[in-house]
Amino acid sequence: QVQLVESGGGLVQAGGSLRLSCASSGSTARINTLGWFRQAPGKQRELVARISSGGSTNYADSVSGRFTISRDNGRNTVDLQMNNLKPEDTAVYYCNAVSYRNFWGQGTQVTVSS
Repeated sequence: QVQLVESGGGLVQAGGSLRLSCASSGSTARINTLGWFRQAPGKQRELVARISSGGSTNYADSVSGRFTISRDNGRNTVDLQMNNLKPEDTAVYYCNAVSYRNFWGQGTQVTVSS
């Protein structure tokens, strides 16, 4: 089992920044990819960014150039630095770990006011 705990969400004005952090515990040695997904009201959960164990990254087009994902394999953490936030970034953000199956955190709310 892998446990994921997110932190760092909150309310910010458009153009502002937030940093999300996710701490993993349990069977972390088997984790390959770590990532962040988000789900806005009435919409499907979507990939925001992910990073492989080797450091390769993928970003959604909507956040490319504004968000940066990073991971610390020694501390078993993955962070998401979000800059120039827009109201359309408002959503619940979920940490994801890919091991022998997908694991999810409980989610953290990010609200961007216009």
